[in-house]
Formats: sequence, structure tokens, C-alpha cells
Amino acid sequence: MDKLILGRYIPGESFVHRLDPRSKLLAMVLFIVVIFWANNVVTNAIVFFFTLSAVLLSRISLKFFLGGLKPMIGIILFTTLFQILFTNTGSEIFRFGIIRVTDFGVAQASLIFMRFILIIFMSTLLTLTTMPLNLADAVESLLKPLEVIKVPAHEIGLMLSLSLRFVPTLMDDTTRIMNAQRARGVDFGEGNLVQKVKSIIPILIPLFASSFKRADALAIAMEARGYQGGEGRTKYRQLSWRIQDTITIVVFIVLGIFLFFLKSN
Repeated sequence: MDKLILGRYIPGESFVHRLDPRSKLLAMVLFIVVIFWANNVVTNAIVFFFTLSAVLLSRISLKFFLGGLKPMIGIILFTTLFQILFTNTGSEIFRFGIIRVTDFGVAQASLIFMRFILIIFMSTLLTLTTMPLNLADAVESLLKPLEVIKVPAHEIGLMLSLSLRFVPTLMDDTTRIMNAQRARGVDFGEGNLVQKVKSIIPILIPLFASSFKRADALAIAMEARGYQGGEGRTKYRQLSWRIQDTITIVVFIVLGIFLFFLKSN
């Protein structure tokens, strides 16, 4: 759990750190859209080297990214395996009972696996190089025009900020509770699947109790400080859109154009 890096911020002075959080958020949305045009070897290679270049520009160790990916690898492998086993289109590679593996299923699973990895890398890069408060300000700023149709931009930004802020805290609480349970003789790795699921219950109950207690304390603290929402509030942190932010968005648009024309039909 302590290796889960999604939601953590690492201070730095790299090019990626200095970008406006709004440009990084827009770039992330563009990346999620255009990555679905990467459906062959050439386009996937382009996206892979593009993502690797972005990671290098952040000056954050690639080994740190790979270490942070480990807690999610099980979910990714399960999703790709599900794709292989339940895709019947294409030429059959082998069959075991009712299980039929095809070349198309393997190809689609490989694409899904690559997309998962790249999206996790880019979203993790976003949170590692952007302070949660700045990210919340970016969401609020981008949603500001929607306030005319009664979209609560400030409240959405606040919820995002609190969510990102408490992801590492919840992971730390989970690790602490698991260590306490292990000290009492609980083995989370023994038994069959049902027994393993049952062993999670002693973690969930104190984790929920701790989360509700922390949420209640946070609400009391905000109320004691006179928090009244976004209406009429001024900003201590001012976002500044610069030329490098425009260049970043243009680069992502160009990436999308390349992928669109190079993708397989």
C-alpha cells in the first residue's frame, strides 16, 4: 500500500512542474481521448515514447513510477485476461475445454494492457507534479463557465482536492491497520479465495470508522473557520497561463492528428 503513488505530490522545478495545472489537466483529457486511436504497433510505439518523454521531462525517477504501478498490476492483468478468454473473434490459437483463445483476443488484450499502463503513467504524472490545491483550482477554473447552468464548480473542485489529499492518508491507515492485524496473528495470504475475502473484513470496519471520524473532524474544522463555499471568495493562489502551456496543448493535438492518420481502420 505504501507504494501507491497516485494522489501524492513530489515538489520539483522541472518543465512539467512549472506548467499551469489547467494545461496539464486539459492535456490529460486529450491524452485519454487520443490514446484510443493507438491500435497498431506504430501508433502504440509513438504513444509509448511520448509518455516516456513526458516522464523524463518531470525529472522523476522511472523506477519510482514502476514501483508505484505494482499495486495496480493485478487489476490490469485481470482485465486483460478477461479480454483474452471472452473474445471469440479471429483465428484460434488453442482451446482448453470451453476456453478458446484467438489471435484477435490476444491482440486486443495487448492493446488494453498498454492503454492501462500509459493512462496510469500519465495520470500519476499529473498528480505527482501538481499540488492537490492547484489541481482543484484548475478544475474549478475550467468548470467556471458551466456555472450559468448551475454546475457547482467550486464544490466539485473542493471535493476533488479533498479526495486527492486523503488518498495517501487512507493508504497509510490501511497499512497501519493491516500491520496491527498481523501483530494479532491474522494471515492475509492463507486459505482459499473466500477465506482471503473474509480476512479483509477486519480491515474495512476500522478503516471506515477512521474515515468517518476524519471526515467529521474536517467538517467541524471548516465550519469553525467560517467556510461558506465559493461565492464571494477571493483567491490566494492565482493561476497563470503562459506560452509553454499553449505549446503543450498544441503538442498533444499534433499527437492526436498523427495517431488518427496512422491508426488501423
